[in-house]
Amino acid sequence: MKMRNFWPLLMAGSVGAMAVQAAPADSQELLVGSYTQGQSQGLYRLRFNERTGQIDPKPLQVVKSSNPSWLTLSKDLKFVFAVNENSPGQADPIGRVSSYSLAPKTHQLSLINQVQSQGNEPTHSSLSADGSYLFVSNYSVDPDPGGSLAVVPVSADGHLSPVVQLSSHPASRVDAERQQSAHVHSSVSSPDGKFVFANDLGADKVFVYSYDPKANPEHPLRPADPAFVQLPPGSGPRHLLFSADGKHAYLTMEMSAQVAVFDYQDGKLTQRQLVDLAANGAKEKKAAAALHASKDGQYLYVSNRGTANQLLVFAIDQSNGQLKEIQRRSVEGDHPREFSLDPSNRYVLIGNQKSNEIVVIERDAKTGFLGKTVQKLPFEAPSDIKFLVRQ
Repeated sequence: MKMRNFWPLLMAGSVGAMAVQAAPADSQELLVGSYTQGQSQGLYRLRFNERTGQIDPKPLQVVKSSNPSWLTLSKDLKFVFAVNENSPGQADPIGRVSSYSLAPKTHQLSLINQVQSQGNEPTHSSLSADGSYLFVSNYSVDPDPGGSLAVVPVSADGHLSPVVQLSSHPASRVDAERQQSAHVHSSVSSPDGKFVFANDLGADKVFVYSYDPKANPEHPLRPADPAFVQLPPGSGPRHLLFSADGKHAYLTMEMSAQVAVFDYQDGKLTQRQLVDLAANGAKEKKAAAALHASKDGQYLYVSNRGTANQLLVFAIDQSNGQLKEIQRRSVEGDHPREFSLDPSNRYVLIGNQKSNEIVVIERDAKTGFLGKTVQKLPFEAPSDIKFLVRQ
């Protein structure tokens, strides 16, 4: 792929520490993870103006890191964990997880340590509710060894210990090319923290684990009963999101480009709705990816990649959690891998991985509708966007 000559702009801020300047009252800071096969250095800390909807192109900090594709913030905002989505054939062939401290006032990132993820292409991580473990999803494009769920202990000072538990799953083999082995795409805890749900694209299942570190700190996860949620053949589950009240959950299924809606109670997901992201009769390539809800729980936003390259907006029925499509909006780029609503909920920031840009779009907080584009910032291979706010 021919690289556009935009990177010097983003590299205007030097790697590492920079002079600390007082932040404007209407500014927020965000982190952007990226893929580093090209000119990207890895992890970027940037400033966002909530008044104008503009990202300052000059980084506050640049952290050199290999493929930090997913970022997880601790609830107290003291630590940032990045999965290094490496695999054989890349500059760094080993999948890893990195831990960083986050300075309380300056937000300066400093590396604490790094451990191997015991799998290829770790693509997602999440913290247990008590902050004691990081659940790392090794996707592994290659069927040998295939994907896995890794459990990494986290100490009170953010230090990571080696993987203590590794789980894999039998593949569905429905798709001869993409489902020959497990491909764990994400793993998240239930709202009460008692269960962990591992979404396996290669198995067409969401695997359910009970979380009980007191019983066995070296193996805090054990299969729940039932041990999985069966999904349509060839659907490829990707990301799971629980509603703010914990009564419902939403799951993107990458390969079928659908969203499944579940009722949730005591470790059990009961499917209530299945929503297609492709327009009626549309023949475009499709690949469901990220999903996020508005802060008030009224709207759900879902990205669809392929050749569709849209962000879909759904109104959430507050009585039963079901979805009603109200808008589909072009992302004005290619491959919206991840996106984020800013803390004011007035903008959506979209990371278009293959067209190398972050697109900022206005959002109406009352209606949920997406409006005009206010910025298209050149940025090579963005993969995740996280605002530095307490979780």
